[in-house]
Amino acid sequence: MRFNFSASKKNQTVNYEEATAWKIGPAAELYAAVMTSSLSNTFYEGADQRLERIRSLIAQNDPLFVAKLAVYARTQMHLRSVPLVLCVELAKLHKGDTLISRMVSGVIHRADEITELLAYYQLSNERSDTKKLNRLSKQLQKGLALAFLKFDEYQYAKYNRDTEIKLRDALFLAHPKSENEEQKALFDKIAANTLAEPYTWETELSALGQQSFESAEAKAAAFRAKWEELIDSGKPGYMALLRNLRNILQAEVSPAHMRKVCSLLADPKAVQRAKQLPFRFLAAFRELQEQPSGYTAMLLDALEEAVKASILNMKGFGYDVQVVVACDVSGSMQQSVSHRSKILNYDIGLMPGMLLQHRCRNVVSGMFGDSWKVINLPRNGVLANVQEFYRREGEVGYSTNGYLVILDLIRRKVKANKVMIFTDCQLWDSQGQNSLAAA
Repeated sequence: MRFNFSASKKNQTVNYEEATAWKIGPAAELYAAVMTSSLSNTFYEGADQRLERIRSLIAQNDPLFVAKLAVYARTQMHLRSVPLVLCVELAKLHKGDTLISRMVSGVIHRADEITELLAYYQLSNERSDTKKLNRLSKQLQKGLALAFLKFDEYQYAKYNRDTEIKLRDALFLAHPKSENEEQKALFDKIAANTLAEPYTWETELSALGQQSFESAEAKAAAFRAKWEELIDSGKPGYMALLRNLRNILQAEVSPAHMRKVCSLLADPKAVQRAKQLPFRFLAAFRELQEQPSGYTAMLLDALEEAVKASILNMKGFGYDVQVVVACDVSGSMQQSVSHRSKILNYDIGLMPGMLLQHRCRNVVSGMFGDSWKVINLPRNGVLANVQEFYRREGEVGYSTNGYLVILDLIRRKVKANKVMIFTDCQLWDSQGQNSLAAA
């Protein structure tokens, strides 16, 4: 029996397709699992399997690293569910200091995340009896108490929903200590369920929809006036505008209001503040494409400017840097990111690929499946380029033969500085002869 194996083999493993892959270490693996996790079923891994893998990786990592990762995922990557998972799972393993309470306080940035954390705590601990949240971790409790001090009445009222775990339940579990009389009165309102009804722009539209009108024309005029009023007020935030562009078009607001919407959408500062994930722009783009309005093209242009503004800070892709962008369009990428979404993994892979293609001055881009195909497109149309790739779906087949990208570069003697492969990471050779590692 041999014990001293070759160093070149000891870090090898296989992926879900049994192709050769490389171990990356527990810290990098946890980071990758967290940053790419939707906590829903994927082609290769069910939600429960993903959760078990994250739990296992938490146990293999330094608690301080896990805590920092949770806060980073929430504050810098703007993920919401998986940081709560890290909080609860780490709390099971780490005792004796304030790390957990500080992590929880750092992760919770919206009032409804208080109850979301408790809902996951209940689920993770498999509580099914009457008192599902008894014996709550003391450090989780202290972290929730700190989080309760962050929000005002409007924020609590906005998320005071009729869910299994309510805000008042969380209040009684966390026992936050009010810092002043105003906060004490607020906590009393939460306990008595007497929070003021939150005013939002959605409530205005909802109330208008419940009114009776003399005619369809009168109703249309009322909604047009209401949308114009909302646009002037700035009450709908950036994400609300993205999701309501079709409604605004159909309301036939004035040219001045349409210009105002386009200006806000394309404003680089507004884009940076909004912190939208790239696929949000793509979803809005697709919603508009079939709209028979003279302003549709203007809005599509504004979305293109917006998505380009979202990556203005990306560095390292100048004229002297040769970059290869390869997008996986295999069968596994045709799955939606969640059961409620129209966005596919395909879209999630194409969007960063086309954003990167836009930022590069010296770039080769293409897609791979059974084969690898270079597709030359103008750099300025990010969303339009995604649609063009989408239209050409099927041209290269549906396998994940990513090694072909590297072989093509070797054969053509291309000295690329960076090769960026956008994939769900289960690359193999459908002919069973090659792998990315071998290439």
